[in-house]
Amino acid sequence: MTLQAASLVSSAFSVRKDGKLNASSSSFKNSSLFGASITEHVSSSLRFKREHSLRNVLAVRAQTAATSSPSVTKYSFDGKKTLRKGNVVITGASSGLGLAMAKPLAETGKWHVIMACMDFLKAERAAKSAGMPKDSYTVINLDLSPVLSRDPKIPSPDLLFCLLKSVFVPLILNARRRVSVDKTNRALALLDSVRQFVDSFSRSEMPLDVLVCIAAVYFPTAKEPTYSAEGFELSVATNHLGHFLLSRLLLDDLKKYDYPSKRLIIVGSITGTANLGDLRGLAGGLNGLNSLAMIDGRDFDGAKAYKDSKVCNMLTMQEFHRHYHEETGVAFASLYPGCIASTGLFGEHIPLFRTLFPPFQKYTTKEYVSETESCKRLAQVVSDPSLTKSGVHWSWNKTSASFENELSEEASDVEKARKVWEISEKLVGLA
Repeated sequence: MTLQAASLVSSAFSVRKDGKLNASSSSFKNSSLFGASITEHVSSSLRFKREHSLRNVLAVRAQTAATSSPSVTKYSFDGKKTLRKGNVVITGASSGLGLAMAKPLAETGKWHVIMACMDFLKAERAAKSAGMPKDSYTVINLDLSPVLSRDPKIPSPDLLFCLLKSVFVPLILNARRRVSVDKTNRALALLDSVRQFVDSFSRSEMPLDVLVCIAAVYFPTAKEPTYSAEGFELSVATNHLGHFLLSRLLLDDLKKYDYPSKRLIIVGSITGTANLGDLRGLAGGLNGLNSLAMIDGRDFDGAKAYKDSKVCNMLTMQEFHRHYHEETGVAFASLYPGCIASTGLFGEHIPLFRTLFPPFQKYTTKEYVSETESCKRLAQVVSDPSLTKSGVHWSWNKTSASFENELSEEASDVEKARKVWEISEKLVGLA
């Protein structure tokens, strides 16, 4: 599905849409052209001419930069309190709920959206198609290493695996199949790409005020697990481990700048009812060895793997709150914006389900939530002054009023949260 044109661009970069070069007047004054020696020995008239000339040179360079290949553009900010746009990073912002949320935030004029997407060109086209103002967003690429896909032009994974096994039995006796499916939101399945993204964002020197973790994968009908390039079951790798690493690595950026309301938000499930058991699968690395591809060590179940990953999201967000809220002032929260029955997240489900589920939610359960309404709820948690409480799970009732939802016993288990945190640190290389 994803466009292979992404490989033509650099592995990690960001582009400001206006193409302007940030250069404050203070930076001119601190340069050798305007130091004390020139002030003392050159007349004010000559100084003005040189300053005017330098500005012309900079204008030419800025114009050239706007038409050259993308590169990391530094954002000038002194870390002091100032009236400025907030900066929000949104994962999975090139499609679905991520894009639907990015557009209204950008249009308020109060937010600059950093679209964290693996396919740079797709994100650019999506933003343009959505009508997002040119200076309201930056795309930062999360590059993927080459992996197998379910492209119809490529032999099926099972056929390819059997062929390799029959030819290279001694070499691949213990090999595991690692397959990528629909790479649109799979950037977070590769931990190296997360680190590349963080490095790119850091070099841009943009402030970070809010991080929203939305990107997710869901394989409800899968009978066998799919693995990330690192060897982790893909649902947990993308939905939990990737976001866990991203959040940890960007925490310093969230702490650094003085913004009125700094927040780290992740999309969870209703209350987090999936049972993670004794975490034996997670502790074993979810690599399929001894059949432990599930967090609880049981037989693989694609739908439960997704639910497990959401419980991990909610447990670790509470652990973030306990570890860092008092020290940093960052508000950590999970939320469930409602069941978006028509979302692309159900793309892996059977066609009959995709056809019947939306009207069932709308007319039978009366719990249908449109993508537009879900985005409004997400935007509330990003910017509403009344939703700044940390360590909570936000939900909405049928009248779209927000409330602090009580989590299940599993999703509020403090000891389990600690264990998930510690095991996850080891899996992503932080411990």
